[in-house]
Formats: sequence, structure tokens, C-alpha cells
Amino acid sequence: MTNKSDDRKRKLIETVDELKSQLAALSDFIYQHPEIGYQEYEASKLLAGFFRANGFTVETGYGGLDTAFRAVYRQGSGGPRIGLLCEYDAIENVGHACAHHLQGPCMAGAALAVRAAAGDRPYTLEIIGTPAEEMAEGGKNIMLENGAFKDLDVALMMHGSDTTTTDIKSMACTQFAVTFTGVAAHAAIAPEKGRSALEALMLVFNGLAYLRGHVRDDARIHGIIDNGGQAVNAIPEKATARIEVRAYDRPYLDEMIERVQRIFAGAALMTDTAYEVRRVGNFHNKIPVLTLNELLMKNAELAEAKAIAPPREKTGSTDFASVMYFVPGSCIRVAFVDKGVTAHSREWLAKGLSDDAHEALLTGAKILAMTVLDLIEDGQAVRKIRAEFDREKAKLTKN
Repeated sequence: MTNKSDDRKRKLIETVDELKSQLAALSDFIYQHPEIGYQEYEASKLLAGFFRANGFTVETGYGGLDTAFRAVYRQGSGGPRIGLLCEYDAIENVGHACAHHLQGPCMAGAALAVRAAAGDRPYTLEIIGTPAEEMAEGGKNIMLENGAFKDLDVALMMHGSDTTTTDIKSMACTQFAVTFTGVAAHAAIAPEKGRSALEALMLVFNGLAYLRGHVRDDARIHGIIDNGGQAVNAIPEKATARIEVRAYDRPYLDEMIERVQRIFAGAALMTDTAYEVRRVGNFHNKIPVLTLNELLMKNAELAEAKAIAPPREKTGSTDFASVMYFVPGSCIRVAFVDKGVTAHSREWLAKGLSDDAHEALLTGAKILAMTVLDLIEDGQAVRKIRAEFDREKAKLTKN
């Protein structure tokens, strides 16, 4: 870092600290007014209003979702276009047990700090509110289908955690809702007149069990029966299930999906039933960009983040991964709970209004602001990140 860059980063940190009470108030309000996916009207309105009051151009209903927004600040012409993404949906019947209430305020602090310290270099900041991360289909996937995110050079996020770290791989995931339709009959009096939709599903689950032995070790296949009938002595006309298939890369997952669909067809053939399949969720895998991860972690050290840890090599599925399949990106996870406490737990929920939670959102804002500043000041940084992204994505088609 040059001395001038050192001064700007100090200015960033000071600006975030000065915003502490405002950012904590935003976070606490969202926590105390939990809203599930697609219903985050108060959180979206609060955050969009904050950015509008601070001179950002705000578009609501962005990406085709009522509770999404985009707040844009542009300085000069050209320069990198950097997205700061934030979630704010809660978990149904639980509340903010995944710390999504910290994300919007964190992005607000980062954006205002960048604007205060970046000098006269050209850049564009887009703070994008993304609803419904907890829903099966993932709100960001819907927004992607409607053209969101893809004009960004880099996409960044923050998430609460038990350590301060980044992720490398995540699982691509597709979830199906499958319905079999047969012929209802009394199981004791006239079973020969029935065609059991439930037996079709049982054949599906048996087929999936055998398929597990013929896929890669890191692939996953899950399923539950939503409805298998209502009476023991009745052959059910309809039976429904949800099936989820996962792998660490989308091309291999697509191969698995073809095999799963043949199992559906085979079960229908064997039971003389009909079936319908609907894709509920379709998550891509992350394209890891280690250069960007390393930049975030370097700035985590400068921000004196707590519980710094090595990157998480493999994780589950997230709709942010779908964004990262098309745009170079990364998420900084910031410690605010004790090591080993898991998201969606009561222990996690209980920490939502704590000083540790407030400190984590400030730390995240500092890390992201310094990272954005690095991307603005280093004219080659975005090109290098894009080149690594393109190389990593190209490997998928070769494997």
C-alpha cells in the first residue's frame, strides 16, 4: 500500500466507526421486525430509504421482486462496477437466526465509507437488496433470470459466522417437486382396479438409493414424500415428493439430473401411472476466485477481525453461488458467535442484538470498504480477478 492508500483506509475505518449508532439501529430494527422471503417490505423500505437519503439513486422492485432494490452511486466515467449484495429475510417461525439483519447495515457502512475516502477515481457502486435467500428457489436466482447482477465486474457479500473466513467451493443444487397420478381404489376390496401413485414414489426412492452408489463421492441425493395418501386401506390416486440433487459443479449435476429423470420415467412405466416434474430450485456452484478471497482476508487482518480462520473448502448450497457462477465474487464471513455455534440455531438467534453482532457488521463494513478501495485504486485488479474467474469456469467443461 502507498502512504496515500494507507490514509484512505484509515479514513474508511474512521467513517465506519462514526456510523456505528446509525448502522446498529438499522440492524436492530430489522432483527426486531423479522419478515420471511418475499414479505420483507419493512426491511427493504428501511434500507432503500437510507440510501436514498444519503444521495444514492434507488430503484425498487429490482430484478422482478417487489422487496428487492438497487441503490447506485456513480463517480466519474468508467472504472469498476462493484456490487454489494445484502439479504434481509428471516426464517419462518424462528426469526433472524442466520444474521441476515446485519448485511444491509454492513453494506450501508461500506458504501458510505468508500464514498468518503475513494478520492476522484471513477467507479460505480451498486448496493443490491436480495430477498428470499432462505426460500427453496432462492430469490437471487429469480433476479438473475430477470437480468440482475450480470453487468457487475465484482460481487461482494458479508455473512455472520463463528469464524472470519471465506469459502472456496459450494454445491450446485436442483430441487424437484414430482407428482405421480394413478387410479384410486379400495386396497382390500378391489386392489386390482388401482394403480398406486405411492408405489411409483417408492420405486423412485429405491432407484435413487441405488443411484447413490454410481455417482461421485461428493454428490448428494436427498428426498422426502410430501403426500403418500391419506388412508392405509386406500390405494392413493396422487403422491408427491421433493427430490434434491447436489454436486460441486453444474455440468456434472446436469448429468445426474438426466439419470434422476430416467428413474421418474421408469417408475411411471412400471406402475402404469403418469407423473409431472417441476423444478423448484436451481442453484449453481461458486466459481472460486482465490485472488479475491485473499484480498478480503488481507483486509480482515487490517480491520483486526476476530477469529480469523482458513477458508472453508466445501460448503452447502446458496443462491449467491448462482451469482458467482456468472460474476466474480466472494463473501466475507465475520465472527460474532462462539466457535461451533451453527446458523439457524437458538444460540445464533440469541446473539442477534449483542455487541458482538454490532461489532461484526462494522468489521464487515471495514473489510468490504477496504477491498472495494483496492479494486478502485489498482487498475489491474479487476482484470486479474476476471481472468482467474474465466480460467476456473473453463475447467468445469474439461473435467
